[in-house]
Amino acid sequence: MSHPVPGSSPAPAPAPAPDRRGVLRGSLAASAALALGGAGLAAPAFALTGRPRAAWGVQTGDVTASSGLVWVRSDRPARMVVETSATESFRRVRRHRGPLLGAGTDFTGTTALRGLPAGEQIHYRVTLADPDDPRRTGEPVTGTFRTAPGRRRDGVRFLWSGDIAGQGWGINPDTGGFRAYDEMRRLDPDFFLCSGDAIYADGVIQPSVTLPDGRIWRNVTTPEKSKVAETLDEYRGNFRYNLLDHNVRAFNARVPSIVQWDDHEVRNNWYPGQILDDPRYTEKDVDVLAARAARAFGEYTPVSTLHVPGGPGGRGRRVHRVVRYGPLLDVFVLDMRSYRNPNSPNRQADDTTGILGAEQLAWLKRELAASTAVWKVLAADMPIGLVVPDGAADFEAIAQGDPGAPLGRELQIAELLRFVKHRRITGTLWLTADVHYTSAQHYAPERAGFKDFAPFWEFVSGPLAAGGFPANALDGTFGPERVFVRAPERANLSPMESPQYFGEVDIDGHGGDLTVRLRAEGGKVLFSKTLRAGRVGQ
Repeated sequence: MSHPVPGSSPAPAPAPAPDRRGVLRGSLAASAALALGGAGLAAPAFALTGRPRAAWGVQTGDVTASSGLVWVRSDRPARMVVETSATESFRRVRRHRGPLLGAGTDFTGTTALRGLPAGEQIHYRVTLADPDDPRRTGEPVTGTFRTAPGRRRDGVRFLWSGDIAGQGWGINPDTGGFRAYDEMRRLDPDFFLCSGDAIYADGVIQPSVTLPDGRIWRNVTTPEKSKVAETLDEYRGNFRYNLLDHNVRAFNARVPSIVQWDDHEVRNNWYPGQILDDPRYTEKDVDVLAARAARAFGEYTPVSTLHVPGGPGGRGRRVHRVVRYGPLLDVFVLDMRSYRNPNSPNRQADDTTGILGAEQLAWLKRELAASTAVWKVLAADMPIGLVVPDGAADFEAIAQGDPGAPLGRELQIAELLRFVKHRRITGTLWLTADVHYTSAQHYAPERAGFKDFAPFWEFVSGPLAAGGFPANALDGTFGPERVFVRAPERANLSPMESPQYFGEVDIDGHGGDLTVRLRAEGGKVLFSKTLRAGRVGQ
């Protein structure tokens, strides 16, 4: 989504040139030295003397009823070892040998845990061992998560949001950093769905920004956030930036995530094959930038699959996937970036590439038809009926403001919605972020230019730590009605001026009904809607 950059003060003085060890650690020492203290926000300290350290914390991802992924980053070459236990005391443990962490992955690594018991709290600890002397180990780092339930009567509760460190609003020590993460952690969800824009690789973080009322917003800054990301190390530094926040590290240690990506993991409004006309970039080929970004995304995010973009129909591992979270829920993680056609006026009468690509659309229809879960959440990194422009004439998302029959990227969505209706697939629900406000849209054929689909809901929630923006216009093709919206009237309101938003989904284990709550930072529930299980459309 196109967003302006807030006003800023002069750039910070350059950091001293790192020595050989600083280069080896990917500028970690320089980043830590520039981090502003206060409110527990000081960066982790690193030294290559002594034993391996994991000061960036731990994360878990793509947890199912019997498996999960554990992530860590070392400060040097090390062997990753994970121990799991049913108790916090680790009286009895199961050992999982992980990978050797080295410079090729920026000293990050992920270990797959398999054969876990369903519906149980899993305690884990990660130990880093010297590869030359396995007895020489660092201090263990601990975390915990719940596996997905194995029985339908055990309910599920998760949160979702996106848009983190955007528009120049970074980690502010005066306000306690990314406070929404602490609030989400205290709600103790089963997992968190990150709906994209987990970083802003094209978003420069300045030391301070003067707000319209004269207040000063202060940012933690790092060298990698002082310019747009182009190199692999700069993309890595964008992921490390979020981990400087103590709220994020504490959240990651207790709440597993399901992560997708959107445009800002690479740069604003990108698409395969794009050649940039942007003086900030020396590398103009977006496919080159996207490959570097995808590598950093895979290194810093515990995902079960990863696709390095190579244009529509590209081969290799991929971002889109299904995470099966027990009998009540399947999460369909969509990738609306790697396969899309170029941004345009989006009014083609015939469009087989669209926003998903033919290959991903076929995959999605197969997986939806095969799903036996009560609820099928379609985790989209962009909304369906909200008009998201890209410049004066082009469009960034699916809609383009023409309320009539489907055109352009709408054709793929029409095909999917028709398929869901005629196959009588129940329990579909669309969740997204991207537009930096929170809203609920109900889509119905009686209001639509295209009528061959069953009614459905789409919920939007974000940003989590970025600027707030006014509500987008609606496109009538699929008959959306905005049942609820909370959005600022002015563009790019700072988190000091506009609350941050996240959503909550609660599936009842007895009747199977699903309740969505749209939440604002500070604990307030803004809107709630309960959907009944087993219905084709509602």
